[in-house]
Amino acid sequence: MIYHQLFAQIDRTVRVGVIGTGHYATALVTQSRVVDQLHVPVVCDTNPDAAQNAYHHAGLDTDKTVICDTTRQAAEAIEQGKHVILTDAMQMMDLPLDVIVESTGVPSAGAKHGIEAIRHGKHVAMVSKETDVTVGPILKHHADKAGLVYTAVDGDQHGLLMGLVQWARSLGLEVLCGGKSLDSNRVYDPQTNAIVWSKGKIQIPDEQVFSAQNPSAHIAQRRQIMGELGAIAGYDVTELTIAANATGLIPDTDTLHTPIVRTVEIPEVLAPKEDGGILSHRGVIDCVSCLRQANEPGLGGGVFIVIACENAYSRHILTTKGLIPNKKGTTALIYRPYHLCGVETPITTLVAGLLNLPTGTTDYRPFCDVVGRAKEPLKTGDQIGNDHSKNIEYLMRPALPVTPHNPLPFHMANGNTLSQDIPAGAFITASAIQIEDNDPLWPLRKEQDEYFLK
Repeated sequence: MIYHQLFAQIDRTVRVGVIGTGHYATALVTQSRVVDQLHVPVVCDTNPDAAQNAYHHAGLDTDKTVICDTTRQAAEAIEQGKHVILTDAMQMMDLPLDVIVESTGVPSAGAKHGIEAIRHGKHVAMVSKETDVTVGPILKHHADKAGLVYTAVDGDQHGLLMGLVQWARSLGLEVLCGGKSLDSNRVYDPQTNAIVWSKGKIQIPDEQVFSAQNPSAHIAQRRQIMGELGAIAGYDVTELTIAANATGLIPDTDTLHTPIVRTVEIPEVLAPKEDGGILSHRGVIDCVSCLRQANEPGLGGGVFIVIACENAYSRHILTTKGLIPNKKGTTALIYRPYHLCGVETPITTLVAGLLNLPTGTTDYRPFCDVVGRAKEPLKTGDQIGNDHSKNIEYLMRPALPVTPHNPLPFHMANGNTLSQDIPAGAFITASAIQIEDNDPLWPLRKEQDEYFLK
C-alpha cells in the first residue's frame, strides 16, 4: 500500500459532500474526523435528523453544525468553520467541494445527483449501487470527458472485488472466478449434525453431504437442504453485476451458482469442470454461501478470487506459500474475509480528490444487467419494490437496450407502479411500468444504450 506516500506529496485537503446519511455514509463522516487531508463540511439528507446523527457519531455537537436553506447560507457557514446540513442535494453542487459521495440508495436520485455533480465539476464516488448498476458506465463516460473521476468505492464488496481482480491481473495471474460471500456464515455442528445460524437451525439428513471429499458432487444436495437460507438476494446480484461490468467476468448461469461451501472448498468448486469444479468456462463471476464449522475460517461479507498461473514454478510458489489450492494444485484461493463499508471509503475520496484517479475500474462497460422475474403474480397498480423484495427473482443477463418488451433493468422499475398484470415466471418489462415524469434515470439509460449497445 503506497497511498500514504502519494497523498503526502500533495499538500491539500479533499473537501467532500455526502448525500444520504445511512449507516454506510455515517461511517465515512465519522472517519473523516481522524483521516488526514479529508474534510466533510456538508452532508445532505431529506431527514435533517439523520444528517445531524451522522455528525453526532463523528463527535460534533449541535453548536458546531447548522441547517441551511440555501447554497449561499451553506457557503457562508462553511467559511465560518461550521459543518452544514442540507435537505436539498442540489444546493450542494455550487459549494467549494471536490468530491460528491452519493449514498441515497435511490436509483433516480443517484442518477440526478451523479450527472449534476459532474456538470458542476465534482468528482463522484458512487455508493448507491442501484444507480451504478443501471447507468454507471454512462456517468463514468461523462466524467471522463470532463476530466473528472466517477468511481465505485472501497468498502463495499463490488469495489473491493474490482481491486482484487485488478491486483491479480497486474501480477499476470488468470482469474478463473471472482465473487463475494453472502453476509452471514452458516455454522455446521458435526456433533449435532445441524446447521446453526442466528434465527434457528436445520437438521442435516445425511452428514456426508457436508463432509464429502468431493464437494462439487454435492452442491445440488446442499442447496436442497438449505433452501432459501442459502439463496442469493437481489442486492447481491446487483453488486456482482457492477463488478462484472468493471472486470469483464461474466456469470456461468443467469441465476448464478451460489454454491454452499466451506472457504477451503472454494478453489475446488468454483473452478472449471476440467479441474473438478462446476464452472462451464473460465473468467466467471459468482457468489458463495459460506458454511463453516466453529473452528474454521469464514467469509461472511468478504470477497475472493480463484486464480490459475501458467508458469509451473510460480504456481508452486502460490500453492506452498499460504494460498488454499484445489486437490490438483491447478487453482488457488485468494480471499478477503471482510468489507468495512464507509470506514474504508476515505481511500476512494482521497484517490479521486488528490490523484484524480478511481479506486474502481478505468474501463467500465455494460456487459450485464440485473433483471427481475416475478416469483408470483403481480397485479396492475402494484408498486415495484427495491432489490430486497421477496416476490422477485433477480437474474444477471447480458445487457440489452431498453425497449418495451426486453427485460427491463430492474432498478428502472424500482418504486414505479405496474400498468398491467405480470404473471408468475414473466419478466418485468418497460411496457408494464408507469414511468414517472422527469425521471433522470431513463434518459441517461437511453444515452448509455446508444453509446455502448448500438
